[in-house]
Amino acid sequence: MVIDLVMQAAIILITLFMFLWMQKIPQNLFTKFRYRNRSSYAAKRHFIIGAQLLAKSRSTKDRSSSIKLAKTAAEEADKSISLDPKDAASHILKALALDMQGFSTSALEALDVALSPLAAKSLSGGERGDALFKRAEIKIKGSKRGLIDSAVEDLVQSVKLKGDNPTAYRLLGECYEKKEMKEEAVDAYEVALRVDPQCTAARDALNRLGSTQ
Repeated sequence: MVIDLVMQAAIILITLFMFLWMQKIPQNLFTKFRYRNRSSYAAKRHFIIGAQLLAKSRSTKDRSSSIKLAKTAAEEADKSISLDPKDAASHILKALALDMQGFSTSALEALDVALSPLAAKSLSGGERGDALFKRAEIKIKGSKRGLIDSAVEDLVQSVKLKGDNPTAYRLLGECYEKKEMKEEAVDAYEVALRVDPQCTAARDALNRLGSTQ
């Protein structure tokens, strides 16, 4: 009885597989899987090339050459994004390359995408903290009250995710100073100094604010 049931089940499975094979369903699935892997590989390759170009851009002293390298890095980031739009790393690379060229608004837009719910899933907590810090840093350049308020929100989240970044605490202190929130500024500068005792900017700020630190 058991053997008969097993044989019947086997026959049904074989028949089902033959039907699916005739409909080319297994082949189509394999093709899609192979294409997906190929796209992912190509996206990573463009990302690596872009990251290398951005590193060269930062190390090049000639401004014109640096801008050209950053522009090419942004183009490589776009190629990577077109193949894998859910990978936040490529959006961050694009933002950094655009910021190097002085395109702050476009850089912020790229970071917004990187930190969106869909793309942010590909980031670790520390990586998300770094991205939030970079977005706040670019916002601070705008020196507008609205951007400062938004930068504070980013920095508060950033230090929660990655509390070993003294620059993030220092920038947070500077933002609080601009908002005339002395107590909060002192707290941020003190943490920056605890994380990095060599942070002279934080120490100078505490002296300026009359802290006993």
